[in-house]
Amino acid sequence: MEHASGAEPAAAAGDGPAEVLDRPLPEGVRRRVVAFVSEAFGGLTVGELPGQLRQYARFTPTRRAKFAGNAMAAALESDPVFRQRVGERLKEAQPELAAAVEAGSPPGAADPVDVAAAAYVLRPTGWVKLVAAAGEEAQRAFAERAEEEGRRELERLREELAEARDRIKTENESLRTELVAARKETESLQRKLRSAQSDVKRGEAALRRTTSEIDGIKSEAASQVAAAESEARRLKTRLGEAEAGLEASRRAVREGRSVEDMRLRLLLDTVLEGAQGLRRELALPPASVRPADTVDAVAPGNMTPKDIAARALSETDPALLDQLLALPQVHLVVDGYNVTKTGYPTMPLEKQRLRLLGGLSVLAAQTGAEVTCVFDGAELAAPVLLAPPRGVRVLFSKPGVTADELIRQLVRAEPSGRPVVVASTDKEVADGVAKAGARPVASLLLLKRLSRV
Repeated sequence: MEHASGAEPAAAAGDGPAEVLDRPLPEGVRRRVVAFVSEAFGGLTVGELPGQLRQYARFTPTRRAKFAGNAMAAALESDPVFRQRVGERLKEAQPELAAAVEAGSPPGAADPVDVAAAAYVLRPTGWVKLVAAAGEEAQRAFAERAEEEGRRELERLREELAEARDRIKTENESLRTELVAARKETESLQRKLRSAQSDVKRGEAALRRTTSEIDGIKSEAASQVAAAESEARRLKTRLGEAEAGLEASRRAVREGRSVEDMRLRLLLDTVLEGAQGLRRELALPPASVRPADTVDAVAPGNMTPKDIAARALSETDPALLDQLLALPQVHLVVDGYNVTKTGYPTMPLEKQRLRLLGGLSVLAAQTGAEVTCVFDGAELAAPVLLAPPRGVRVLFSKPGVTADELIRQLVRAEPSGRPVVVASTDKEVADGVAKAGARPVASLLLLKRLSRV
C-alpha cells in the first residue's frame, strides 16, 4: 500500500460511514501499520490469513515486515475481516492505546505515529482526522528533529572547522619548520654531492690513467711473450740443428774410423801378399772390407723401417705394425698416456695403465720385440707401485722431464741401424724421433693391433 486514496474504501460491519484518506499515508505511519500486522501474524492461524499472506506465516516478524510489507498493507486495506482480526490482536497487545483511539481521545503522551497506525487499523469514527492529525504531528516532530539535528550538525561542523583550522595552522607551522630544515639538509646534500662528483671525476681520471698503464703493460708483456716465443722457436731450431749436427758428427766419426780401418787392413793385406811367410807366421785373416762396402746402400734381403713404409700399406693398417715388429732386434717404444687417452680416455689413469700394459705384454710375447712403455711422471700425485708385466719395460719421466723428452732420449740411446718404432700421435714426438732415425706410427694403429690380442 503506497497511497490510501488508491484503494477502495472498506469498513467492517458496525463501522460508521466510510471514511477515506485524501492524502497518502505518511511513510512512518505505514511502517508502523506493517509492524502491527507482522506482530499480529503470531496470534492468527493459517486459515485466518488471506491467501496471499499464508506463504509468510512461518517468517519471523522482522523478515515478514521486510519481504511481505506491501502484501500485508494491501490485504489490510482490501480485507475488512483480516483488518478486524489484526485490530483484535492490537487491542490485546496495547489495550490502553486501542481504547483511547476508539474513544477518540488519544493520550497526549502517546507517539503520534502509534496513534495514527492504531487508528488506521481500528477505523473508529473520525479515524481519518486522527491519521491526518497524527501525520501532521509526526511531520512537525520530524521537522523539529531534523531542525535540531541540523543545528547540532551545524554546530558540530563549526567545531570541526575550528579544529581543522587550528590543526592546519599547527601543521603549516610544522611544515614551515620542516621546510627550513629540508632546505638546510638539501644545501648540505648538494655540497656533499658536488664533493662526491669531484671525487668521482678524480677517480675516473685515475682509472683512465691506470687503464692506460695496464694497457701499456699488457702490450709490453705481449711483445715480451712474442719475443720469448720467437726466441724459444729459434733455440728449438738451433737445438734440432745441433742434435742433427751431433748425429752427423757421430756418423762421420764412425765412418771415418771404418775408412781408416779399411785402409790399414788394405795396407796390411798388401804387406801380407808381399810377404807370405810373414802372413803365415802372423796367421792374419784376409781383408773382408773393401772401399765399395763403405757406400751407404741397402743390401739385398736387409730391410729397414723406412723400407716397410714404402710397401703401400695404410698408416692405420695393423699389418704395417706387424711387418715393423717382424724386423730383427726391433725395439717398440710406446707413448703411454698418448695411447690410453686416445683409446679409452674416460677410465682412471691407473686402469688406463693396466689395460695398456696387459695388451703390450701379450704383443711382446707374440712378436718377440723389445717393448718399452713411457708414462709422464707429471701425472703422478705419488710414486706408483706397479709390477711391470713380462716382456715390457715401464718407465716414468723424472720431475722436470716430459715423457716426450724421455722417448727421444731412448731413441738417441739406440745404435744407428737398429730398427726402432715409436707409437705416438704427438706430432712433435713423431718429428723428433723421425729425425733420430726411428719409425713413428700413430697410437690408433697400436690400439687396432692390440684389439686383436
